Amino acid sequence: MNIQEWERIYFEILSDMGYDRTSDESSARLLKTLMQMADLIDDDDVFDMIRHKVTIIGPASPDMSGLDGEFVISAGSATESVMKHLVPDIVVTDLDGDIESQIEASSKGALTFIHAHGDNSDLIMRYAKEFRGPVILTTQATPDNVIRNYGGFTDGDRAVCIARHFGARRIELRGFDFDTPSYKDGSDPETKKRKLAWAKRIIMDGSEDIVML
Repeated sequence: MNIQEWERIYFEILSDMGYDRTSDESSARLLKTLMQMADLIDDDDVFDMIRHKVTIIGPASPDMSGLDGEFVISAGSATESVMKHLVPDIVVTDLDGDIESQIEASSKGALTFIHAHGDNSDLIMRYAKEFRGPVILTTQATPDNVIRNYGGFTDGDRAVCIARHFGARRIELRGFDFDTPSYKDGSDPETKKRKLAWAKRIIMDGSEDIVML
C-alpha cells in the first residue's frame, strides 16, 4: 500500500475512531528520539529477508503445527504463544500485550517493527529501548527517513501491510478472528470491535494473497 492509499484510509480511521493525528505524530517523535542508538535497519535488508510465502500469527488461539521452515511474522500479543514453539522472524508490535516475550524474541534475533500511535507513548517510554535486536520504527501518520509508514492500524493488519510491501505473494493467517475478539482487562468492547472491523477491511483489500486458517 503506497502512502497516498494509506492516507485516505487513515483519515477515515481518525474520523471514525475520534483519534488525533497530532497525538500520533507526537508519539512517533518520541519513539524516534528514544531509539537513536538502536540497531535500525534499512528496507533493503527486509526485502532480502521476506519470502514469497509468509505466515502471520495472530492472538486468537493460533494453530502452531507445521511452522518449522516457514517465515513467521508474529503480531504483537501472539508472540507469547509463538515463542513457546519458535523464534519468529519478525515481530510487529505497538508494545501492547505480553511484552516480555517480544523483548525475548528481539534478543534472539527477531526483527521488530515497533509502532508509535497516540495511545502508546507511555509504553514507548517504558519498553522501546529494551529491544536490543534489529528494529524498524513505524507510524500511521507522516513518515520520514527514519520512521516508516507501510500502512496498517492494528498489529495484525499492519503485519499484512508489511508483508505485502516487502514482496510476499502468499500470506497465511493463523489466529485471526474478526468476529469474536478477545478482550484485555480494561479495554472497551465496542472500540475493539471497531478496530477489528478496520483490520478486516485493510487485510481483505486485495485479499487474493490471503489464506485464512
